[in-house]
Amino acid sequence: MAGDPTINLAKAERLIDEAARKDAQIVCLPELFNTLYFPQEEKSKPLAETIPGETTVTLSNAAKRNKIVLVGGSIYEKADGKHYNTALVFDEDGEVVGKYRKVHVPNDPGYYEQTYFDSGTEYHVFPTRYGKIGVLICFDQWYPEPARIMKLSGADIIFYPTAIGSVKGVDQVEGDWHEAWENVQRGHAISNSIIVAAVNRVGREKEMTFWGGSFVYNQFGKLLLRADESEGVFLTSCDLSLGTSIEEGWGFLRNRKPHTYSKLLK
Repeated sequence: MAGDPTINLAKAERLIDEAARKDAQIVCLPELFNTLYFPQEEKSKPLAETIPGETTVTLSNAAKRNKIVLVGGSIYEKADGKHYNTALVFDEDGEVVGKYRKVHVPNDPGYYEQTYFDSGTEYHVFPTRYGKIGVLICFDQWYPEPARIMKLSGADIIFYPTAIGSVKGVDQVEGDWHEAWENVQRGHAISNSIIVAAVNRVGREKEMTFWGGSFVYNQFGKLLLRADESEGVFLTSCDLSLGTSIEEGWGFLRNRKPHTYSKLLK
């Protein structure tokens, strides 16, 4: 990842075009794709963007040019005196289907995001030509509630634009972070009969080494794709109807007992 947002945005365009040439219908970029991962430091001075702005106009044009649905990773948004980590979804005509502002914002060594981001307050599912898309961002992926909300709201796929890796000087005393990161999202896929696609950053940035390893799991936890640690375009195909079949057989939703879940609201 370069320090110049213009270079990163141009690279994203090239990769979007490449994905479309390979017949991708939905394309997703990583979290904060057009900038270095500035939250690893508490005193960075990143430039926030408005929506619409240069980045969102460029992404809109790329979606329209390639006739794809585009999950635009996320950007550092400024709006009404606040700042958000925001993902936008564009349809094949380049129109904004909607946006999602990251709700769960971490504050840990190497991930000082609360210094920069206000929390969003809503979850959304976006109807597209190729299915209903839910978008959550990075730290959201550790929480089961947003994934369940996506399912209950009718999503076929959850995309997680992500920036996660190892931090120099921080020991993984709990266990293997990378393994836990993938396992928890596989669990979301199975328990919600939903496709989960995590799209992660790659490479070394100061004290951070991002894992890459983007992956897609189907609605019963079968691995459809795992990318390597390189930057590039990775594709797989998904059967959206499988979720309905699993739900009919296993009944995860129809056997829920919401009246016993009141503690979730405390």
